Amino acid sequence: LPACCAAENTTVLYGMEGGTIAVNCSYDPRQWWRDKSWCRQVEGRCRHVVSAKPSWLPFPGGTRGSTSIRDDVHSGLLTVTMRQLRKEDSGLYQCRTHFLGDTRSLRKVQVEVLTAALETQVPEEPRAVQSISRSPPEVDFTVIYILTGFLAAKFLVAVLICVVGTSRRGRAGEQNSSLREQQTLPVPADPGHDGIGPSWESRA
Repeated sequence: LPACCAAENTTVLYGMEGGTIAVNCSYDPRQWWRDKSWCRQVEGRCRHVVSAKPSWLPFPGGTRGSTSIRDDVHSGLLTVTMRQLRKEDSGLYQCRTHFLGDTRSLRKVQVEVLTAALETQVPEEPRAVQSISRSPPEVDFTVIYILTGFLAAKFLVAVLICVVGTSRRGRAGEQNSSLREQQTLPVPADPGHDGIGPSWESRA
């Protein structure tokens, strides 16, 4: 969270754990020749952290650990970058210039490193997992009941079809057998047919 204030005041700068913050400290470009540094206030003393390289070098910057400093002598801007922030990096820092024992503070910054807000939600996750894990069995039982009823209905329909088919086949068999019996019975001869029949002779 960037902020701006006068050099004699303290700026509070917040950063997330594992993140990066950048601090800009302005100075008079006409005093480009003064040495610049970044220090941390510990027990009443500002202990040195990192210094900018002399301004006559092509890249006037410096690095120590996860903290780096860069000096733009043309615009009079000193930039301090803190990477991979840790909780123990919280504290009071200063940008300063030096020349022959004369030390001047450009800016005081109170760095506050915050932990991720997601950590507060971790205890609630197991409850959500438990509530979700209880619902699938109910759905499975419902599906099983539906499938069982459907299969039972199909089985009953098949049984009924078999019974009806069997009864129809039995009736058809009975009709066929009766027709065969009628066809095989002997037909009585007609006494008057073809002149065949008893004859009577009369003699005088």
